[in-house]
Amino acid sequence: MTSKTDIEETETELKTDIARRSVHDHLSARRQLWALPLLTVSWTLLLVILVSSLWRIQRWETAPGSAQEVASRIAFEQEDKTAAPTRYPAKNKIRFVTAFTGQLSALDSVIGWLDPHVAVETYTEHFGERSPTSIRQIGVQSMLGAKQFAEYVAFKKLGLAATFVEGAVVVSELVCETSPAKTSACKVLKVGDTITQFDGVPVATVSALKEEMKNRAAGDKVVVTVESPDSPEDQSRTLTLIANPDKPGTAIIGFVPADTRTVNLPFDVQISTSDIGGPSAGLAFTLALLDELTPGELMGPVRVAATGTMNEKGEVGAIGALEQKALAARDGGARVFLVPTGQSEAEILKARAATGSRVKIIPVATLDDALTKLRSLGGAPLMPTT
Repeated sequence: MTSKTDIEETETELKTDIARRSVHDHLSARRQLWALPLLTVSWTLLLVILVSSLWRIQRWETAPGSAQEVASRIAFEQEDKTAAPTRYPAKNKIRFVTAFTGQLSALDSVIGWLDPHVAVETYTEHFGERSPTSIRQIGVQSMLGAKQFAEYVAFKKLGLAATFVEGAVVVSELVCETSPAKTSACKVLKVGDTITQFDGVPVATVSALKEEMKNRAAGDKVVVTVESPDSPEDQSRTLTLIANPDKPGTAIIGFVPADTRTVNLPFDVQISTSDIGGPSAGLAFTLALLDELTPGELMGPVRVAATGTMNEKGEVGAIGALEQKALAARDGGARVFLVPTGQSEAEILKARAATGSRVKIIPVATLDDALTKLRSLGGAPLMPTT
C-alpha cells in the first residue's frame, strides 16, 4: 500500500516539476520575444552593409598603393645586335611607388574617413574642372614623358647619345582671364585635347604652332582642329586669342602644352608602365637605368624606393600624395625613401610620422644629389660604361 507520506512526496514533486516547467516556459517565451527583434536587426544590418558596399557615391580616394621594382619592367631592344648594351642586373633593385585612386562605395567612404592615411574627396576636389577621361589621358602622357626624360638624363649622364624630337600639341593646362569670353580657349578647349590644325594649317608640333601665331593679336578669332579624348571624331572650334600677360603687345591662345617630346637613343629602351600613370616615377626610372647600364650596386646594401619627377636638366620635381606613397614604400620593404626637396615641410613631416622609424626619408633636389646620398649609404659610385 501507498502511504500518506508517499502521496504527499509525490504531490510535492509534481508541484515542483510544474513550477520548474512554468519558469522554463516563461524564460523560453522571453527568449523568443527578444530573438525576433535581434534577428531582424541583424539581417537589416547585414543588408545595409551589403547595399553600402555596392552603392557607388560621388567620393574618390587617394590611398597607399604599392612599391615595385623598376628593373623588371625595363627591356633594351635594337635591330642591330652589335649595338646591344651591356646590362649589369642589379641585385638590390630600386623601387618606384604609387598611390591608389578610385571611386568609392558608401561603405568604403566610411572606412576611408576612419583611416588617417586615406584622403576621401569630392568630385571637384579630386578632378577639379577636368573630366576623368582627360585626367587619364594626361596621366598617360605624363608617364610617357617621365620615361623619356629618364632615358635622356640617364644616357647623357653616361656620355651616350640622346636627343629630343618634338611631339604633338596636347593641352595640359588652360589659361583664363578674369572674365573670359565665351570663345576664349579656357571655354572652348579641354585638358587632353590635341591641336592638329590652326586656321587650316597643319601644326604637328608646338614650334609649328608658334610659327602660325606670329603677327597675331589679342582679339583675333581663329579656327583650330582638335582631337578630343571625349570624341572619336576631329572637331573644329573657333576661339579668340587673348593678351599675353607676360609679354605685353603679344597674343596667346590660352593654354599650356604638355611636353610630348620623345628621345632618340642609340638603342631602344622599353619601360612597361601600362598599369600606371603620372610623372612621379621619373627619378626612380633614371636611377634604375643607370644601375642597369653600369657595373656596381648603386643602391648598396639598403632597400631603396624613390619618387619625384625628372626634367631634362636632372632636377627632381615635387609630386602628389607623398604620405600615401611613403606608406607604400614602407609596406614594400624599403628602408630609404628618396623624395623631392620641393615637397612642403608639412608634407614631409606627415610622411615621416606615417612611416615612423622604419623608413629614412631623404629629400633630394637633383639626380646628382640622389647619387651622392646613395653613395653615403654604401652605394657604389657611378662607373663609366664599357
